[in-house]
Amino acid sequence: MQCLEYPFDPAVILAKKRALRRELLKQDGLVQKRVAILSGSTVGEIKNILELFLLNAGIQPTFYVGDHARFYEDGMFDPSGALAEFAPDVIYMHTCVHNLENLPRQTDTPEEAERKFQSETQRWQQLWRSLQRFECPVIQNTFELPDVRVMGHLDAVDVHGRVRFVNLMNNMVSSWAAQTPNFYLHDLCWLSASVGLEKWCSPSAWYAYQYAQAVECIPLLCHSVANIMKSLFGKNKKGLVLDLDNTLWGGVIGDDGAEGVALGGESPPGRAFSAFQEYLKELSGMGVLLNVASKNEDSAARSGFARPDSVLHDEDFVCFKANWETKPRNIAAIAKEINLLPDSLVFVDDNPAERALVRQELPEVAAPEMTAPETYMRTLDRGGWFEPVSVSDDDRKRTGMYRQNRQRAEAQSAAADYDSYLRGLEMRCTFGAFDAPHIERITQLINKTNQFNLTTRRYTAAETAACAADPACLTLYGRLADTFGDNGIVTAVIGHFVGSTLTVDLWVMSCRVFQRGLEYAVFDRICDICRARGTWDIRGIFRPTAKNRPAAGFYDSLGFEKISESDEETVYRFAVPENSAPLNQVMEVEIV
Repeated sequence: MQCLEYPFDPAVILAKKRALRRELLKQDGLVQKRVAILSGSTVGEIKNILELFLLNAGIQPTFYVGDHARFYEDGMFDPSGALAEFAPDVIYMHTCVHNLENLPRQTDTPEEAERKFQSETQRWQQLWRSLQRFECPVIQNTFELPDVRVMGHLDAVDVHGRVRFVNLMNNMVSSWAAQTPNFYLHDLCWLSASVGLEKWCSPSAWYAYQYAQAVECIPLLCHSVANIMKSLFGKNKKGLVLDLDNTLWGGVIGDDGAEGVALGGESPPGRAFSAFQEYLKELSGMGVLLNVASKNEDSAARSGFARPDSVLHDEDFVCFKANWETKPRNIAAIAKEINLLPDSLVFVDDNPAERALVRQELPEVAAPEMTAPETYMRTLDRGGWFEPVSVSDDDRKRTGMYRQNRQRAEAQSAAADYDSYLRGLEMRCTFGAFDAPHIERITQLINKTNQFNLTTRRYTAAETAACAADPACLTLYGRLADTFGDNGIVTAVIGHFVGSTLTVDLWVMSCRVFQRGLEYAVFDRICDICRARGTWDIRGIFRPTAKNRPAAGFYDSLGFEKISESDEETVYRFAVPENSAPLNQVMEVEIV
């Protein structure tokens, strides 16, 4: 919904929240999640607006709201047991600077001030350790800076200064988040600074209603928190489709030539476009796929990236569409070529008519308002479409992996037949049970994969690790490499054994390796594990969604027998033979 996409009008959201909610609830395929908000201040309107942003991301939350300002008691002790009974999928700690205790006073000695800081540190860390019993992600605010400073600028330096105290606490929260699985920092300090403490802090809202921020800032807060939650639940975007003229450089390259467009340090617009390219390069470095859709001649379009002062170059893009087709057609073609759904893409174009056409023909594609080039970075940054909760080595290599896929496609078109193509790839698959070094990447794969995802279940890192430690669970990851490069970990399976039956709870595979026979090697491995355990019956479940249609009929293709079927799910059975020829005939397999 466009009014909930950045840049949004907080007043409109607050005024129309009920109507927006009714409209958003009409969506198909909403994912149900249980969201607990532990309160350090008033959260009523925060719950209402957070729901809107989550619904807009395809997540329908059920809320547990702790007692007012009882975040510590709820988190530490859960005196009523209601939070444990709720079994949250995620906990949001809505705390602020007003929730800090043990603040230094001017009469304290330096040693007393240090003891107060250590005591406050221990209080919060105790709470966070206690929250680990819920085995779900915890999102913790940092603390906004104090609205007033008793000591002026010295407040940030002197041991008695509360600005210094807050900065130390925020560093402590950051260190805890870096070292603790399933604990995520929400940078409230940065968020409040982005609008200014004068606007963020409202003494009247605090003293009258105990709202820790001005009411008009609540949508900004909720949008920011929702960005982390949608990332946790696999609802992030995966790629950008970029216009060129007046988007990546100033001017029309077909008319002005490569040397005539504004780029680089010679002019203010040129510096703005170069900074935007640098920002895009950094996004690419953490795994966001860059693509081009431009109304241009291909050679003219590419000439802009040959300039020595261009930050981006041909090799930074996965797909490059410079032609005279409409933008929606080129975006759809890009999505097909890189094997993503269109709703995984964000379209960036300075032309409002092009944005309007994309919104009309491909409403699932985000098309943010792009105005002046000096604001392009801020629009993408504040939009939160690519908010990561972690960045793995595989993420940093993603553009190269997709470019390798283009090379594979070229090799396929040159091969005599498909089997010859697959054998020519010289594929090598490595299988292993889930282990600590790979939990982060496996969890990310589970939560980001939509198309080959047979049950569409999502797991937190803690749940993935718990499966790895459970002897009654089957866990299996697969890594695929070939002559063009290493695709990284691209498939994962979780199942549970009961008696002589294995039920497959989850099976995902990256769209990067569709139709390359990996699924057969995975199934061979599952059957081998079953034989070794004396398990002779495998149950598979397929739960259809709008996005996993490519996996419909997969169990049928493996020879499973359908034993029940409803609108919600189809259950299959496979009798494991004592001996059988492997289905995989095209890749080498290594077990680690």
